[in-house]
Amino acid sequence: MKWSLKLGSIAGIKILVHWTFVFLIAWVVFSEAQRGSDLNTTLLAIAFILTVFLCVVLHELGHALTAKRYGINTKMITLLPIGGVASLERMPEKPKQELMIAIAGPAVNVVIALILWLVLPSLKDVPSEEFFQRITPANFFYLLLFVNVVLVVFNAIPAFPMDGGRVLRALLAFKLGRVRATQIAANLGQLLAIGFVFIGLFYNPFLILIGAFVFFGAYAENMLVQHLDFLRGHSVREGMMTNFVTLTPTDTVKDALNKLLMGSEHEFIVEQEGQVIGTLTRMQLIQAIKEELLNKPVSEIMSQEFKTFNVQDKLAEAYTELQKTRAPLIPVLDNGRLAGVINTDNINEFIMIKSALTH
Repeated sequence: MKWSLKLGSIAGIKILVHWTFVFLIAWVVFSEAQRGSDLNTTLLAIAFILTVFLCVVLHELGHALTAKRYGINTKMITLLPIGGVASLERMPEKPKQELMIAIAGPAVNVVIALILWLVLPSLKDVPSEEFFQRITPANFFYLLLFVNVVLVVFNAIPAFPMDGGRVLRALLAFKLGRVRATQIAANLGQLLAIGFVFIGLFYNPFLILIGAFVFFGAYAENMLVQHLDFLRGHSVREGMMTNFVTLTPTDTVKDALNKLLMGSEHEFIVEQEGQVIGTLTRMQLIQAIKEELLNKPVSEIMSQEFKTFNVQDKLAEAYTELQKTRAPLIPVLDNGRLAGVINTDNINEFIMIKSALTH
């Protein structure tokens, strides 16, 4: 995710914190200042938030490590002001696997809460409600216990794509299939998201952010699952473009710019006698202009690291890869030679046309 700071890695999974996390810390400082808290109390409140997000990291690791058991890797865990996001390479299509991955995160919070409940003195020994009015070293871990319970309850809400929504989809998928189950879970998630936004307008602005995240996340997941289901059974050959402009390694930046201006291509495949040797994007061309490299061959500015598809590859898998990498285009090979190119826009057009033809 852009504008994120890497904190480290656990089990090969990068832990990132998004720059907007600063707003959460600022909000904590502002809230404590409004209450007249001194410096020590403010620092303790910040430490509490950081400890809560340590629990969030452990929650996301629960998802990630369970997914790894099913052969699904996680590239990163990103901390946002509204929580954490584990970027799994894909979600399993088998309901049982998705169910296990979904409940693994909240299960971590249950374990944390249980450990704190066993270690801390009984709440019967707590003096009064005033004990919890302001964070102190004495109530720090009691509040952490409470937050972990809240995380479990909150994630149990069946608002897709939250954990509860994924659990709901997995359970429904056993009987209804993945597509119909996703539609139901996503619609319910969007309905609850509207409720979050409405409540947030009157009580807590963070609920507005959560509502927006849930609403658009549910919509995106629903569309993705429908598209993948529609693409099932089709090959990359069916969805690739065969009418495209290529460059040779000896073409200059100026030649590439002319082709950019004369056609609709924004990205190019650099090939020589049918062998793909690189890719060139519009941004690379713009950068070359700024550096006054008009007469340089494109072989000096092109990207030499690129992924390729084979014409026999599954179109659904190509679509998933394009969604994940955000690559502008990927070459398609037939027996090692360039046969076409494919991008997300073209697959979306394939879906639209095929859908229109079937109705």
